[in-house]
Amino acid sequence: MDVDSSQGRMAAYMRDHQDKVVSRWTELVVASVRGRSSAVEVRRELEDLYSLTIRAMSGADEQASGELRAALTELSRSRARNGFTPSETAVAVFSLKDAVYELVADTAELGPDFLAFSRLVDGLGLHTFETYAAAREQIIADQALSMLELSTPVVRLWDGIIAVPLVGTLDSARTQVVMEKLLETLVATGADHAVLDITGVPTVDTEVAQHLLKTVNAARLLGAECIVSGIRPQVAQTIVSLGIEFGDIATKATLADALAYALNRTGQKVTKMGPA
Repeated sequence: MDVDSSQGRMAAYMRDHQDKVVSRWTELVVASVRGRSSAVEVRRELEDLYSLTIRAMSGADEQASGELRAALTELSRSRARNGFTPSETAVAVFSLKDAVYELVADTAELGPDFLAFSRLVDGLGLHTFETYAAAREQIIADQALSMLELSTPVVRLWDGIIAVPLVGTLDSARTQVVMEKLLETLVATGADHAVLDITGVPTVDTEVAQHLLKTVNAARLLGAECIVSGIRPQVAQTIVSLGIEFGDIATKATLADALAYALNRTGQKVTKMGPA
């Protein structure tokens, strides 16, 4: 069987029955998305895909196959962004076979042609699913990065003094975000002192210490002095038992102590006011 001629015959048949097939295809897809898209929106989307499918099958337009895959890629990414499930996304393509089969089921001479068409739709469906999976992975990665950035604020404590309150695990990815935000803020504000507060870091081990040292060294290259605060008694014991050396980096028990130290380094002092 000549696949090209088979697809050409199937394309001609589908073109002649376009309205009926698209209507049935729309019904199947609308039922699968459970109210997330209106019938009008779905039909408009499917009409474009249907026309591209016929063009690709006819073989007369060399660009049609590329345009069809590009349209399916955009469909997959859109569905991934809008929270559709993999099944709901795949049905948008695979259900085309059901819509067409209902028409050709009683037409014996189109049986071989439908098989070739079915293989084509299977390939398009797999492409759609793979693109959807890649889009979801990218969305998850972007969300993870956004969460890292949101969980790593840089605040201004005083003129020339900024602080980075760290909460949660400090791994390589988190360290990179902390370092970038800290350096950007140092440049933007002209601050010459930065406090890295690790009160919210549950465990301080050798790896965490190395991450802190990298951040401190990066800040020093910009001429800023760093103070590490939040050294609780158990953290201090862990640091000593592991033999971790902070060298000449100032460490303080609390953020308040770190701020007082930084103010003193800049020639300022906070004092209590007496009774009025």
